[in-house]
Amino acid sequence: MGPVLDATLRWRGQQVRWTRRGTGPPVVFCHGTPWSSAVWAPIADALGPDVTTYLWDMPGYGSSTMADGQDVSLAAQGELLAALVAHWGLDRPDVVAHDIGGAVALRAHLLHGAAYRSLALVDVVALAPWGSEFFRLVGRHADVFAQVPHPLHEALVRAYIAGAAHRPLPAAVHDALAAPWLGERGRAAFYRQIAQADQRHTDEIEPLYPSIDLPTIVVWGAQDRWIPADRAQRLAGLVPGAELVLLPDAGHLVQVDAPAALTATLQRWLLRRR
Repeated sequence: MGPVLDATLRWRGQQVRWTRRGTGPPVVFCHGTPWSSAVWAPIADALGPDVTTYLWDMPGYGSSTMADGQDVSLAAQGELLAALVAHWGLDRPDVVAHDIGGAVALRAHLLHGAAYRSLALVDVVALAPWGSEFFRLVGRHADVFAQVPHPLHEALVRAYIAGAAHRPLPAAVHDALAAPWLGERGRAAFYRQIAQADQRHTDEIEPLYPSIDLPTIVVWGAQDRWIPADRAQRLAGLVPGAELVLLPDAGHLVQVDAPAALTATLQRWLLRRR
């Protein structure tokens, strides 16, 4: 399931792994948590004949640097995305973002000057309140959770990931999504990124959503238990002219629950921008 990220950007002492595929206008994909670029790879491949896709793993995720003491906050990731767009030399790419990747893409645009051609926000973290009871519990006791024995940690990670999908995950997909978080390095990184999740990083930009002046589509799994679909309606109402699409029978992990419907929605959206 996971893509081969064959390029590296050194940023603030960290390795940011990324890859570019296809031909045509640029489309940048932003993943969320606890995911990596693997969630977008099949859809990027499906869109590839028409566009050039950019996949990247945020520091602390996937194949990018996971290290003690690193800053994996939404603030840092937003700065990094703006730096990546500049590094790639992209002039107003289309951006497709999921989960906290939405907050990252919004911060890069609203606070750090990253210019986009359009923005597709898929089941994103963007509006308060957010963060599950599990997030808050880990945030208060991250050091304790980081010492959980590996078999219990793996069971917790797998249960957490499974809860994002509306349907049972195929075993191969479940394994691929869990893999980066297993082992000593992955276990520490898993709790580190949760501990650093802070609602103030969306509180800072939420008042700016009515100032967004680019084509925007809000796409949501109608059965999302992590971020209910009423947030999609609120978000679409805040961004001027935003289109809203609800995908039935899909949860938060809409890339796995409804890949064909999501691909078709994004393909229509991106081609309409040409």
